[in-house]
Amino acid sequence: MTVPNIKLNDGNTIPQLGFGVFKVDPEKTAELVAEALRVGYRHIDTAAIYGNEEGVGQAIAESGIPREELFITTKLWNDRQTDAAAALDESLRKLGLDYVDLYLIHWPTPEKDTFVEAWKQLIELKKAGKVKSIGVANFELGHIEELELNTEETPAVNQVELHPYLQRWRELDGIRAHGIKIESWGPLGQGKTDIMEQPEVTGPAEAHGVTPAQVLIRWQLQNGVIVFPKSAHKERIAENFDVFGFELTEDEMAGITSLDRGEDGRGGPHPNDFN
Repeated sequence: MTVPNIKLNDGNTIPQLGFGVFKVDPEKTAELVAEALRVGYRHIDTAAIYGNEEGVGQAIAESGIPREELFITTKLWNDRQTDAAAALDESLRKLGLDYVDLYLIHWPTPEKDTFVEAWKQLIELKKAGKVKSIGVANFELGHIEELELNTEETPAVNQVELHPYLQRWRELDGIRAHGIKIESWGPLGQGKTDIMEQPEVTGPAEAHGVTPAQVLIRWQLQNGVIVFPKSAHKERIAENFDVFGFELTEDEMAGITSLDRGEDGRGGPHPNDFN
């Protein structure tokens, strides 16, 4: 199975489907990432705050897969925004890598008012070769415009909460207009919702002989979003990768899109309120 690559605004490419390790037990991370790599994933998304970078690094080291075939993302946590170089060095040491393919500012934390300083540091880390691409997570359009006002580099990606209950396409299209690709976290609702029980999801699943989770991943892919579902179950890791043998119809896509609940569908904190 070939995962499509998406070209970023800096000329690099990113696999559109990856494996996320948010809330994956650090003691099980190496085993689960190894399984994801065995299945065919080559894009792994972690973060310093997840506490499992070492497990990701162990799986990479033991996989035998050439480094250039992998795409590894990690993130700068909120209390390190004025210390990004040291924070990245710590992440690289835990991952056992010389560089990461993508480094993200995890949250804007507007009350701290340090995300522009952090962004300037990420630009320098990219120039130093420790990062191939740089981006942000959970940034609103206003935060991104502030980066552009104060620096000459636009983020390559913005990773945001995105699923059928929280879509915000108007805002996301405003961000895309800056040449920024959208990545989705919580694409399956993080087990907090009944998204996968909705007939707009179960109907297409039955029609295509797939699972509701596969339908939700496919909906994201067809919307041009970069997505990395997380699972702690090996059979679901493989299942979530098997999403290229079917295509949702326009009516099926529209049905899932109709599930949008706006801000009422948000499962995580709002970026303006999380500091």
